[in-house]
Amino acid sequence: MLKLYGHPLSGNAYKVKLLLAFLGVEYENIDIALEQGEHQQPAFLALNPFAQVPVLVDGDTVLADAQAILVYLARQYGGQKADSWLPLEPLPMAQVMRWLSTTAGEVRQGPESARLYHLFKVSTIDIEQTTKKSTFILQQLEQHLTQREWLACERLTIADIAVFPYIALSRDGQVPLEVYPWVLNWIERIKQQPGFVSMPGL
Repeated sequence: MLKLYGHPLSGNAYKVKLLLAFLGVEYENIDIALEQGEHQQPAFLALNPFAQVPVLVDGDTVLADAQAILVYLARQYGGQKADSWLPLEPLPMAQVMRWLSTTAGEVRQGPESARLYHLFKVSTIDIEQTTKKSTFILQQLEQHLTQREWLACERLTIADIAVFPYIALSRDGQVPLEVYPWVLNWIERIKQQPGFVSMPGL
């Protein structure tokens, strides 16, 4: 059985849980006590020297980084719908990868960091700059979603799964969503998908 190392409040661990739920794949959930420094202990560092959750263990395969795990799960466990979650054709794949990159860039620098500042009291974050970046990516998403229901390929893909958590959790970072109706509609569409699971803050 798959093992997923995460934390209940981690949006990155949650996005992996969400895809696993959509795929109907069973797994063992193992919570890492980040607040007690368990991620800095040798046992966990052996799995991920970056000391970050999530980590997925599938037999002899050990994978860190949420976006990388989404790619692996989509292709390894997507079955007949693997191409739907992550297409292999050049242009559709590039469209999905663009949003995985955005997740690790603008979303992380914006809403994810704002949440770390306000919810987890990470005082080293420049909250003024982070709030500006949050507004920027939300404006970009709002414009993008005025013309489509999903971020890429005109269907639900791992692009949506990757971006969804920290956008939906923006209020934790004191970033309001009410002025982005198309983003709110997209959030609701994901919540209405069969198999959807939630997390604290949603």
